Amino acid sequence: MTTTAREVHLASRPQGWPTPDDFRTVETELADPGPGEVLVRNTFVSVDPYMRGRMNDVKSYVPPFALDAPMDGGAVGEVVASASDDVAVGDTVLHQAGWRTHALLPSRDVRRVDVSQVPASAYLGALGMPGMTAYVGLTRVAALAEGETVFISGAAGAVGSAAGQMARQLGAGTVIGSAGSPEKCEWLTGELGFDVALDYKAAPIGRQLREHAPVDVYFDNVGGNHLEAAIFAMSDFGRIAACGAIADYNADTPTPGPRNLMMVVSKRLTLRGFIVTDHRDVAAEFYRLAGQWVADGSLTWRETVVDGLDHAVDAFLGLHRGDNTGKMLVRP
Repeated sequence: MTTTAREVHLASRPQGWPTPDDFRTVETELADPGPGEVLVRNTFVSVDPYMRGRMNDVKSYVPPFALDAPMDGGAVGEVVASASDDVAVGDTVLHQAGWRTHALLPSRDVRRVDVSQVPASAYLGALGMPGMTAYVGLTRVAALAEGETVFISGAAGAVGSAAGQMARQLGAGTVIGSAGSPEKCEWLTGELGFDVALDYKAAPIGRQLREHAPVDVYFDNVGGNHLEAAIFAMSDFGRIAACGAIADYNADTPTPGPRNLMMVVSKRLTLRGFIVTDHRDVAAEFYRLAGQWVADGSLTWRETVVDGLDHAVDAFLGLHRGDNTGKMLVRP
């Protein structure tokens, strides 16, 4: 017996902003699991900013997507058939075979997750890669100290919203975030405990941030004018954890860097990029603390869910336009 699955393939490499013509949805037949394999029906698929870089055929920290082959990424799903002694039918599992309705995988490539207290989708957000990215950036990269002022760009996204709440739990004195609408800013201050939320579409971010300087730690998800604004606002010996630069991911020509880089010297700043997969040794610590924060209500999240695999590309493009509040997910 076979299972009909649907997959999103990369049909061509985008130039600048991706278009729907760069992708193709394909039907395929999956066999029953062989020894040690499981068949998973995906219930939620993650779309993430880093995936834009994988659409380019360039050397990076993760291999590019292959053309005319299914893309991959984080997903959670239900095991619907199993030939493994370790994973049973009905288990909820986390894996990396996203962008499809079903996945046939070796059982060693899935991780069972507990959905008795939190929904499965949380393992793609606050309790998954985005949450751990936030924790690593604050603790291992920026070395946040008690009482410091933290600025987080893209604060209404999956990583940024987790980082703001974690900064508060780690003892930050003031937590500042930027977001792209009054509604998102209200969420940051009203529900997530940010002290200040700056709507970067309402006025130049540099001018707004200057009113709250100096900043000791900047968690950068955006790059571009946000990075330049943060450098102006940093305190001497401040630290910048460079997580991403979504403002430039779809640029079709190289974008100029901050015009004030000399301040990195004069202020003796530390600017360090990081990749969360370099810090797997932190995972147990993160899961323990994040579980405690979820249990006591100090770590919460929102999700923007798009229904249908046919709309996965729309969800991905919407992520880059800022259409999401919290984690962007696709329910295939």
